[in-house]
Amino acid sequence: MTGQERSEEKSECVSLSPMMEAVPALPESERVCVIGTGDLGRSLCLRLLHPGYGVVFGSRRPHSSSRLPHGEQVLGHAAAAQSAHLIFIAVQREHYDFLVPLANQFKGKVLVDLSKNLRKNQYPEANAEYLQSLVPGAEVVKGFNTLSAWSLQNGPSDANRQVYICGESVEAKQAVIAVATKLGFSALDRGSISVARELEDFPLQLFPQWRHPLRIAIGLSAAFFFYLLIRYVIYAYVTQGKDISFRIMVSLANQVCPIVSLIMLSLCYLPGVLASFLQLYRGTKYRRFPNWLDRWMLCRKQLGLLSLGFAFLHVLYTLIIPIRYSVMFWVTEHTVSLIRENRTTMFDTTTAWHDDSYLSLGILGFGLYVLLGITSLPSVINSLSWREFSFVQVGSPGPVTLNA
Repeated sequence: MTGQERSEEKSECVSLSPMMEAVPALPESERVCVIGTGDLGRSLCLRLLHPGYGVVFGSRRPHSSSRLPHGEQVLGHAAAAQSAHLIFIAVQREHYDFLVPLANQFKGKVLVDLSKNLRKNQYPEANAEYLQSLVPGAEVVKGFNTLSAWSLQNGPSDANRQVYICGESVEAKQAVIAVATKLGFSALDRGSISVARELEDFPLQLFPQWRHPLRIAIGLSAAFFFYLLIRYVIYAYVTQGKDISFRIMVSLANQVCPIVSLIMLSLCYLPGVLASFLQLYRGTKYRRFPNWLDRWMLCRKQLGLLSLGFAFLHVLYTLIIPIRYSVMFWVTEHTVSLIRENRTTMFDTTTAWHDDSYLSLGILGFGLYVLLGITSLPSVINSLSWREFSFVQVGSPGPVTLNA
């Protein structure tokens, strides 16, 4: 370290000495450092303050740092690095250069890399591996990068509870896992730092758990649409010369939606039934399911929500039937023909009962769909006990649920 850097570090510590005295001294195990005062750093600080951690901020401009939570110190990078054993690096990779002169301060400490990328394979190596090369004396752990600033600030009740970490040092990973657990998250050790590339690409994936359910929904919709198109539109045109192609937009779509919705709902509950039979056949519930059944069960929630979506489309298509041009034309034509022929039509009570019962049961069924879909949302699941969730989903505890 040069003489100029020592003088700058000393001036930073001296200028902020009143702030350091105002904060009670905490054991090093209960004190962490967050380098970076952006949205992610501030949100992490808020979450760390709840369980009682003492937070020290590291900033290149400690005097001008604003909008920071109460109860933390704001120091220069060098002073902040010396204040705690566990240090969160909440800055992007392109700003890592300032860490090189501080390599001695980071020696033997645990550095948690929170950086995110804008696209896959943005750099030749993972950010955590690059950080380890800059500060070889530190123990770098990749973690918390799959959580957004909003998730960190609001806690696991409104966000994903899973935190993935990786690193070379078992002790360093255990320290990060302890912090994540104390914050209310569930930490999963994914192995060595070579897995950092996978963890950094994970937030960039576009609906990974929805791919198979969407493919199934699109495939079923296309198959039934073309079947109904051939049966009702093309067949009528070929055999009778009728042009009823206008039914494609509403009538055919309204027939496809309930069919696909019911099939998707059955696909949502069927794997649970198969899993129960498989457990009974094996005589144990501790053996792992086959890979195809395991993947099927993991996407049950998506299958159920897609089923709800198709049911909702069916409701909308049904509601617009009376205002369609073809329906209004046929009703008007029928009424005019009755007037011209001086005829009347008797009110059929049986038909009225049939129609009202059909509509009432449809409304109740859609209400059940909505109830199942709402109780599958993470924010709702977190507010329900297991018994309440099981009662809504299946009526009794068991493996057949919408939740994956």
